[in-house]
Amino acid sequence: MNARAKFLVGGALVLGTAGYLMASSISETAQYYLTPGELATKVAADPGFVETGVKVGARVVSGSIKRTPGGREVAFDMTDGTRSYPVVYRGLIPDTFTDSVDVVVEGRLGKDGTFRATVLLAKCASRYENAPDKEKYKNTKGYQQAKPSKVT
Repeated sequence: MNARAKFLVGGALVLGTAGYLMASSISETAQYYLTPGELATKVAADPGFVETGVKVGARVVSGSIKRTPGGREVAFDMTDGTRSYPVVYRGLIPDTFTDSVDVVVEGRLGKDGTFRATVLLAKCASRYENAPDKEKYKNTKGYQQAKPSKVT
């Protein structure tokens, strides 16, 4: 075998190995991103889908948030308008987590129908407002306008 053929065979082996490693790692770490309705459909079609790691995008049902006294665990209901699931999450709760906020939870749906989240992300508002007008708050108690300093 000449040098060129050896180089081509070696290159093909390296590329083949790299391709195999990429394909196998993607299939092992891939995760579904579903809505509660899609999750219900998957579970109905394949009951073995329970306890499979998924990400679910939904909205928090207004008035359903229950925090434990320690503040590190929260339970709430999430919905997409067609299906709802109770969610339990233990960990740091985002500051933007409130009623009716859009959330993405990552975890597993238990056999009891409760979604046990390991990651909780609350989406930020897509609309931001300008800073308040100084004149509007001029007469508010505690408001002090900056005074020019004297230069001597």
